[in-house]
Amino acid sequence: MTTTTLSPADRQQPMLQAVAAGERVFGLPLEHNPLAPATARHAAQPILESWGLDEDQVYDLLLVISELVTNAVTHAQPPVVLHLHAAADEAGSVQVHVSDGGPQPTIHPGGWAAERPEDEHGRGVAIITTLTDCAGTDRDTNGLIDHWAALDAA
Repeated sequence: MTTTTLSPADRQQPMLQAVAAGERVFGLPLEHNPLAPATARHAAQPILESWGLDEDQVYDLLLVISELVTNAVTHAQPPVVLHLHAAADEAGSVQVHVSDGGPQPTIHPGGWAAERPEDEHGRGVAIITTLTDCAGTDRDTNGLIDHWAALDAA
């Protein structure tokens, strides 16, 4: 089985990615702006529901998606791309990946998020680690930063 995703390096060129039988994947390039978290949640919800996740699992994953995308548009450069992956094994792991272009230059500190009240900052990592089984950050083959979290959905 294959799925078509857009390459984060070149949004105009589709890229085919092979996946194992039974695996489910979803990819969505996002605009680098304050609306990106809502766009990601609205696009991901029907996908997660179609994968058979229960209401609590969908809610938790949407919150994780929102936090990861918010961090990407607040602290990183474009592009921002959401990827979801559900394993085909019995473990039933669902992974959320948000790729971004790396840290913003210090000449633009804070951006739009800096205008928000101070008590609206700083809880994202705690939320993600509380709701997921594991989380981390890696650099992908295109040089983008991949922030990810996994939830056991079995």
